Amino acid sequence: MPSGRPHQRNDPSVMAGRGTALSVVPRPGLIARIWHWRYELGLVAGVVLGTAGIGITLGPGWLITTTVAVLATGAGTLTWPASRRYLIARAWCVITPHRIRTGRTHAWVPTRDGRLPVVLYTVPADFGERVWLWCRAEITGADLATARDILRAACWASDVRVVVNDRRSHIVVLEVIRHVPGSGPEPDDGAGPGEPSFHSGLGHHWPLS
Repeated sequence: MPSGRPHQRNDPSVMAGRGTALSVVPRPGLIARIWHWRYELGLVAGVVLGTAGIGITLGPGWLITTTVAVLATGAGTLTWPASRRYLIARAWCVITPHRIRTGRTHAWVPTRDGRLPVVLYTVPADFGERVWLWCRAEITGADLATARDILRAACWASDVRVVVNDRRSHIVVLEVIRHVPGSGPEPDDGAGPGEPSFHSGLGHHWPLS
């Protein structure tokens, strides 16, 4: 274990005792909760305000017409493969940060005062999603690499790769692997079996197991 973080509750080590004491992470405050659920809250607010605005200003008839038009447009969008793939990719970019927050809570990676890495943003990739994390003091990329199995299960993914920025070690990228694009062999990066490689210029990379 890179930093001595425990993986079993019966681990008698001092670090295990500290980890067990921190197993209950403080709940985020109101502002943090709003930030975590900003996309969902924005969608709900948009639907409510749009519905109320159309119903009040234009009347029930226009509200029904607009609703039918929106539903038809949505159905048409989902039947077009390119737009459907885009919407699914964007949906995963909303779901995955929630799953990572759940996984890191149960993966023994908080600081002494119970604070967790901050999810900065998420972007889609051809293999799944890339998630940028801001690691607080005491948390390293090695801690997250040790917790890969927990994060992989939490994200419902095939695997999770951890990439540390060479110039800013507090910035860690989690590559959430949902499918492997292409079927050809991976390029040889010169690393031997079990050795870390250097991936796409991003930094220190823990390869797939």
